[in-house]
Amino acid sequence: MVELISVKTQGQGLYEFTDQLRQLVAKSGVEEGLCSLLIQHTSASLTIQENADPSAQYDLERWLNRLVPEGDSLYTHVFEGKDDMPAHIKSALTATTLSIPVKNGLMLLGVWQGVFCWEHRHSDQLRRIAVNIS
Repeated sequence: MVELISVKTQGQGLYEFTDQLRQLVAKSGVEEGLCSLLIQHTSASLTIQENADPSAQYDLERWLNRLVPEGDSLYTHVFEGKDDMPAHIKSALTATTLSIPVKNGLMLLGVWQGVFCWEHRHSDQLRRIAVNIS
């Protein structure tokens, strides 16, 4: 079963969509298998991260912004703004695909784990994620 889901973002940050995935896994009827995800963009990524304490997400975002600063004079791909090339670099350094085991009809995520779209652009976006459950 392959589905497309959308995640609305409002600037840089992590946007959890674990509940949408849980619903898709339940709908699929797959008892044991794999939930595979692909974000269909080059300036956003996917991550499994702590979903209990928002400070972990905040710190992660700040750390990545320090690692890949905006406005670096080395960038030539700046047509869409100062966050354009940094967003592509961040996407390349993080994950654009994820695989989550499914057992007894449930994703085998840890207690504090959530699945997130990691938006690397400042502007609002509608991100598409392809989900295959088999």
